[in-house]
Amino acid sequence: MRGWLVSLALICAALPSASSSAPPDTAAGPLEGGDVGHQLVARLELDRYKATIRGLTRFGDRRQGTDRNRAAIDWIEAQLRSYGCTNTARVRYEYSAPERTPPTSTKSVPRSPPGGARFRGTVAPTGVNVDAERQPDERLRALNAQPSAGTAREEVYCTKVGSVHPEEMYLVGAHMDGHGWGEAANDDGSGTALVMELARIFAAPDVITDRSVRFVLWNNEETGLDGARAYVAQRAALQGIEDPPGSGRYPEPRWLGMVQHDMMLFDHGMPRADGSVSREQRAEADVNIEFQSASRHAEAAQRLAWLFYAANEAYASDYPATVGPHMTNTDSSAFMDLVPAISLRENERGREIGAGWDPHWHQPTDVYATFSDADFRLGLNAAQTTLGAIARLTGATLRP
Repeated sequence: MRGWLVSLALICAALPSASSSAPPDTAAGPLEGGDVGHQLVARLELDRYKATIRGLTRFGDRRQGTDRNRAAIDWIEAQLRSYGCTNTARVRYEYSAPERTPPTSTKSVPRSPPGGARFRGTVAPTGVNVDAERQPDERLRALNAQPSAGTAREEVYCTKVGSVHPEEMYLVGAHMDGHGWGEAANDDGSGTALVMELARIFAAPDVITDRSVRFVLWNNEETGLDGARAYVAQRAALQGIEDPPGSGRYPEPRWLGMVQHDMMLFDHGMPRADGSVSREQRAEADVNIEFQSASRHAEAAQRLAWLFYAANEAYASDYPATVGPHMTNTDSSAFMDLVPAISLRENERGREIGAGWDPHWHQPTDVYATFSDADFRLGLNAAQTTLGAIARLTGATLRP
């Protein structure tokens, strides 16, 4: 245990301490055994996590611009309020760009994807299923039949307001929309449920944080991160502004970091020579933590990633973490040149998911029934990792 405590002390050197409002270049001390993070992580339950994913799959693939997407947003907001997140709010924006969906159900994998990672070993085709007939479940096929329409879009968030520094905030996000004629259980019901579970725990009346933390469920990720980009466009300039002046209220606290969760469940290894993927989870399954080495805040993002790595060692019950520098194609990319940003995933996005490691990605098989308890437990371990790290970063304590 002492080894990771020393490592965490070094990692924290560029991140805010729990008792200071200084920018992310001041030292934060190490965690001690039995700290509040362990008590909060103990409130995460596999069955609750699974139930939240199951609730999201009631709305099919939740494709943006559809009634099922809007119904899912209403359901998410109602769930957040039931947890005690009474300050839920929505971002409203216009989406008018054409959908960037491939014209066929699969496509070849490029040799050098965005982010700089290189494929190794067997490479399988990836793409987005656009053929309704590939979904054998008639009920699900009918549920997903309505196409995207209109331009008005919404996404929901809630905020745990800091008791000492309400003007500073960490963003914790996942995207709630999907496509491919499945249930979007993994992409990204798994990340959405994770964020909702963290919101539930932080909303408890006995949890106090020094800094604010906002839980955001993005829309329009599958069209090109449009919901996250809309949030940045509308709210970046509002950071740290007290409104009304003298009220102590900050509708958009200053961003200290952004943490995205996108596909948390499936780590079964690379494709075989015939392109198939094992039905069993691989022995080396882990939580991938990524930053983008080409971003303007790469150094601080890397430090944030290593802090999450240390939190995984401290709080995750079953699976280790790895850190990589090729974060790409996820909502944190919309923030990475403005604030330290990282992403947690089941696999490396560029080198592994892009090479066909998840055959259910954007496919009709991305349904709740596809995944085993081991898969769901991998997602729970990502939740444990983020919960422990955010508890530390926000200075969480428990009311006596």
